[in-house]
Amino acid sequence: MRVKVINKRPASVLQKKRVCAYARVSTDRRRQEDSLENQMETYERLITGNPEYEFIGVFADQGISGYCENRPQFQRMMEKARAGEIDLIITKSILRFARNTVTVLKFARELKELGVGIFLKNRTLTLYQGTVR
Repeated sequence: MRVKVINKRPASVLQKKRVCAYARVSTDRRRQEDSLENQMETYERLITGNPEYEFIGVFADQGISGYCENRPQFQRMMEKARAGEIDLIITKSILRFARNTVTVLKFARELKELGVGIFLKNRTLTLYQGTVR
């Protein structure tokens, strides 16, 4: 039996996680607009404030229901994930990600296969590569 020794790389060599956030509000009302702006600013600070993260961006859809799969910014984020440009997606809650259980599972499974984690900020729960942390 052959054994391959894998030496631990020094922290300075380790790559940063490429992280983005997804925000969504379902209406165009002024209060919701403020909420979206606040979500976007909060996510940017959260990601850029972590030295282990590389900020990819905040993808935000406004005035579009979470039941709809054709959300332009959500689709743009998924395209980047499929291209291998994202390691982790942060979102406020599963309801921001999608309102339909089937849709949530569909995209969560695809992201899992791509090796992309999902961090649900309001639950302090990370879904990553088939495990829950």
